[in-house]
Amino acid sequence: MAKRGKSGGRGRSAGVVEVPKGTAPDGPVEGVYYIDTGDCELVADQDNSTGWLLKINGVMSSHIDLADPLFLDFEYMRWMAALIESRWPPSDASSAKLRGLHLGGGACSMARYFAAAYPDARQVVVELDGKLAEYVRGWFDLPKAPLLRIRVGEARAVTETLTEHTRDFIIRDVFAGAFTPRPLTTAEFTAHAKRVLAPGGLFVANSGDAPDLKNAREDAATIAAAFKHTVIIADPAMLKGRRYGNMVMAGSDVPFGDDPQLRRRLLGGAVPAHLWDDAQVRAFAAGAPVRHDEPVEPSIR
Repeated sequence: MAKRGKSGGRGRSAGVVEVPKGTAPDGPVEGVYYIDTGDCELVADQDNSTGWLLKINGVMSSHIDLADPLFLDFEYMRWMAALIESRWPPSDASSAKLRGLHLGGGACSMARYFAAAYPDARQVVVELDGKLAEYVRGWFDLPKAPLLRIRVGEARAVTETLTEHTRDFIIRDVFAGAFTPRPLTTAEFTAHAKRVLAPGGLFVANSGDAPDLKNAREDAATIAAAFKHTVIIADPAMLKGRRYGNMVMAGSDVPFGDDPQLRRRLLGGAVPAHLWDDAQVRAFAAGAPVRHDEPVEPSIR
């Protein structure tokens, strides 16, 4: 599960690399680096000579293959890519200028993938940690603006400022510990995301959960309340509540359709995944509450 933990207030550990402010790194170098929200660790992939793993505050976050931007090591990212490409085939000329918003940056693995799959796409990555964003740009030679912009800020706050109908897809992949922060999972936030999407757009969420699937059911209920059409992608063990892991959930204002090629692609991965249609998603979410923002306490004067 790609997720972000918190440093818990620990001091800078031995071996932390401190780069002077304003000095961008020139290519990846193994080590632990001090960032705005704690520390991150860059680790060479022992199974791939051009691969790099990024941990943030001790939690695995991202993988990058410097030689192949179209290689995604994390299964849930492959599922997201397959779903988006099913709606907008890269070979279709009308898909060329796809507009994407990524909430949660890490190593920008997904944005880098779509930049390669759709060379004329315009993407914005929202990353909370400004120092991490600076490192990632230096380490991984990401496409420059306007093809790929990294905007430093809190994901919900940024989403609320965006103009309506300006994104074809939004990917929510933000974690604090094992779960997505609540403000990014509520009906109010989802309404903002829906407003920003263009007609026919996709809201895609990485939903992490334990075997009880309580979080996943509430996530599904909230997305299903906002969108007329939904799907879930996950492996059978996760769908049956047999392990910790990730589900990919998506909502749209138009039907997903039945794409046999998408189903074959999902089944053909190292971890075969199933796709649940809208009826299955709503049955899964039945009885689960739709999440809402916590009420704001009135200030005492």
